[in-house]
Amino acid sequence: MNKETIPIFFASDDNYIPFLSVAISSLLEHANKNYNYDIIVLSSNINEENMKKIKAYEKEGVKVIFEDVKSKIENIMDDLSLRLRDYYSLSIYYRLFIPSLFPNYKKAIYLDADIVVIDDIAKMYNEDLNGYLVASVNDDVIMSHEAFKEYSREMIGIEPEKYFNSGVLLMNLIEFRKDNIEEKFLHLLNKFNFDVICPDQDYLNFLCKDKVKYLDKGWDRMPIEDKDFDDKNLHIIHYNNFHKPWNYDNILYENIYWECAQKSNCYDEIIRMKGNYTKEDIKRDDEGFINLVNQSKRISSSGFTFKKMIGKDYFKSI
Repeated sequence: MNKETIPIFFASDDNYIPFLSVAISSLLEHANKNYNYDIIVLSSNINEENMKKIKAYEKEGVKVIFEDVKSKIENIMDDLSLRLRDYYSLSIYYRLFIPSLFPNYKKAIYLDADIVVIDDIAKMYNEDLNGYLVASVNDDVIMSHEAFKEYSREMIGIEPEKYFNSGVLLMNLIEFRKDNIEEKFLHLLNKFNFDVICPDQDYLNFLCKDKVKYLDKGWDRMPIEDKDFDDKNLHIIHYNNFHKPWNYDNILYENIYWECAQKSNCYDEIIRMKGNYTKEDIKRDDEGFINLVNQSKRISSSGFTFKKMIGKDYFKSI
């Protein structure tokens, strides 16, 4: 009997290969053997040595594919780069092009590389997406600060408890194509190129509004204290934002990260990276968070927002 194939996408550059290695290693450790897996890394110019590190995870039932998206974005690179901030690279946008780059897939999982998977990913893949563009989890970072909550309301036009994190997504690729999400994104980028704090994520939240299936928080659990969350429900841990366990001590769920890292083929490299994290790096992170809060406040009050510039019938008129 032929096994169903689950396509799982990541986006990475050379700098993130060690963390991608941990993510893939943890995913495969808990993978359901009743499925095959296509692990597709969306990239641009990853060097041969780093490709080999990730290709090493190939085995029976698991393919690792590198997809160079440079040709897809070369005409819009300046526009894409304009609003990048802090540690972001162009790779954050790659997930938006999955539906057109891979017309053979009906749905797919997208994962950021700063995650570990500690449960069977097929459980997430098998969520019913009928009538939805994506399945995802409300973003705890947005909920953690009043400035970010206000940003969600005033910039995107979404109540903060409905603003989702785009680092863990189950994507209904059929609906993405039917709703022309990529074309709408490129139109908004070309016409407005909004000043945003989470470039791809803000666009996705706006374009997928009212077509989001919200998953249990355990599928995108962030290292933010939550006394109401039961760790028995952990499925994916997402070490997003500035403070990463490979840079800092005393990060929530850091023990799980290091257990997973030890089983990867980049553990020694990650240990060295942590030892080389400087006071200047820490200062930059602290300043980055302050700037993010201030930027959120400025954008929310600017008037140049999705909420104020684009009405609900906007795309019917173009």
